[in-house]
Amino acid sequence: MLSERLGIGRTPIREALQRLARERLVTILPRRGVVVSAIDVAAQLRLLEVRRELERLVARGAARRADEDERERFGELARQFEKAGRAGDDKTFMRTDREFNELCLAAVKNEFAAGAMGLMNSLSRRFWFHHYKQAADMPETAKLHADIARAIADADEKEAGAALDRLLDNIQAFTRATLGV
Repeated sequence: MLSERLGIGRTPIREALQRLARERLVTILPRRGVVVSAIDVAAQLRLLEVRRELERLVARGAARRADEDERERFGELARQFEKAGRAGDDKTFMRTDREFNELCLAAVKNEFAAGAMGLMNSLSRRFWFHHYKQAADMPETAKLHADIARAIADADEKEAGAALDRLLDNIQAFTRATLGV
């Protein structure tokens, strides 16, 4: 049905669905179809435990290894985060967050960290997007992201790690707050 509707072959559809299943965004039910995976607060909290450790490594590594062009772009992203936060502009925040995550993974220059973070970024972004209007302080979250971007731009490994911890503390509190939503 998707192949006909989208006008593309069955193989790319199958491969896309398999990738989404590997990323835990859908569940394939043999001979019954595909369903979007449930958003689970307990699973999200477990994911954040791993994300904190790995993302701290990524932030500090990016602060250490980023080249001059990447550092300049981190500075620009910090300003974009701040502007989106002041304006309450969720769309710009989400676009900036995605670019920030991709730039961090490029700047760390560690393919293993990048591979592991890909799954977590997708699941975290989905959780955030589903709940942020009810439970998040988007301007504060944008400021916390800007702090990390600025620390990386300044090649300050210690501050990049500390700023990342402040962000993850905020995201854990947000995740727990969704229980009351």
